[in-house]
Amino acid sequence: TWKFGNGSHWGNLSVPAIPPLPPAASGGMESGPQVVIVPIVFGLVFILGVIGNSMVIIVLAKNKPGRASATNALILNLSVADLAFLLLCVPFQATIYSLPEWIFGALLCKFVHYFVMVTMLVSIFTLVAMSIDRYIAVVHSRRSPCIRTRRNAWLGMGVAWLLSLCIAAPVAQHQTLVTEYYEAPNSTFCWEMWETRTTKQVYTASILIVGYLLPLVLISCCYIKVLCHLHKKIRVVSKKSEHSKRKTTQTVLVVVAVFCVSWLPHHIITMWADFGWFPLTEASFAFRIASHCLAYGNSCVNPIIYAFLSENFRKAYREVFRCRFIHPLTMEENNHGGGRLDNVTVTHS
Repeated sequence: TWKFGNGSHWGNLSVPAIPPLPPAASGGMESGPQVVIVPIVFGLVFILGVIGNSMVIIVLAKNKPGRASATNALILNLSVADLAFLLLCVPFQATIYSLPEWIFGALLCKFVHYFVMVTMLVSIFTLVAMSIDRYIAVVHSRRSPCIRTRRNAWLGMGVAWLLSLCIAAPVAQHQTLVTEYYEAPNSTFCWEMWETRTTKQVYTASILIVGYLLPLVLISCCYIKVLCHLHKKIRVVSKKSEHSKRKTTQTVLVVVAVFCVSWLPHHIITMWADFGWFPLTEASFAFRIASHCLAYGNSCVNPIIYAFLSENFRKAYREVFRCRFIHPLTMEENNHGGGRLDNVTVTHS
């Protein structure tokens, strides 16, 4: 949070430390072009993300139960979390940049911020689970059928949701509806109110570790092991199998790399704000807008990555949505089960 001269704390939405500039402290920026531009940009990201993740959910939902896999369950969980993140986050964040106060009441003040943090963490934990799934599939392929079961996948997702609900609890506890702020006595704001700055710093550092650094280390270790294994086995494995494993590994690597880049500005800003003094300038304002867009972009880019990098997923899209006028299936693809959804995206092993 920011701390102004009177000791008041400004909370935020979705990116839990930096709010838009308050009306009284923005020096007229609240009536600038961002009032129109920000909602438009957020709207485009929102539409793209909702459509993309909804398509993934529909494709997986129409998949026959016998073809379901542990990885497909993880992809479904990721899309559900990303969709929930966009639905809960972007519309409310857009109103913060375009309206002078919070108009949705005390319940939504707590609920929205809390579940934004929950869904953000679930997405991160699911990406970690996907990397572990790929590691087991490639490096321990003989034992993987016993480990990579749907039961274990659903159990892992349950643990991810439970952990996220618990870790995000302080957000619900400290998110408060504030009135009678001295610079805007007739307005209502939804802010984070912490007892001390140190308490907030501890929580921010914990989120950085649990929600970014530790997942990054785990994901990196898994893929380093995968790449080393593929390199060693390149002369033993058939070319077709090797190509499939390389392609699926590339798909998840791109997803993880996009995640890292998307959330890096967010963590820079939160650490800067809580452990330093974040400047109130037009440049910092633009940086915050960019960090929001990158964070939201992470939740809408995963379906695009699946569509562009996964041949199986493109075939599944064509089968479910009957888009033959855009992606016509050849007779050969149809004869060979081109529309099958087996092992979507990252389950070629």
